[in-house]
Amino acid sequence: MRTQKTDQKKNLLEEKVVSIKRVTKVTQGGRHFRFLATVVVGNRKGLVGIGSGKANEVPEAIKKAIQAANKNVKKIALSAGRTIPHEATAKVGRAVVLIKPAKAGRGIVAGGAARAVLELAGVKDIVSKSLGANSQVNVAKATLEALQMQRTPEHIAELRGKKVEEL
Repeated sequence: MRTQKTDQKKNLLEEKVVSIKRVTKVTQGGRHFRFLATVVVGNRKGLVGIGSGKANEVPEAIKKAIQAANKNVKKIALSAGRTIPHEATAKVGRAVVLIKPAKAGRGIVAGGAARAVLELAGVKDIVSKSLGANSQVNVAKATLEALQMQRTPEHIAELRGKKVEEL
């Protein structure tokens, strides 16, 4: 039964390739080239995950990255099903990402890897700014981390043992 649910969830997830890099291992016999792929998966309704895979061929690396991303799917708190509840900043490596809620109709104001994560998470109106280094993988991870920091009023009320109206 458990495998059925995960299979159904995986079938509903879309994937987007964030980056493909050629990496080299220098050995005594010469250089050994491989490919590193980073992929974002999501269902555009609050589930999103990031994964990386390395292989001798690009399609194989992408396949491994998709499997890793499916294992790392996280639930994101959305406000009114279109934006985030509050502003947040997250840092991964030297990449810092700032995300802010936006009014309805504004759209996704973000670039590159941050846009891929936000689109597949299901956010429709948001403003994002990438500060610091612009490594695509770290920007994607920082965006996901900032999205995970989001707390809805319902969640905060539950933590405090109060009703939403009391906040």
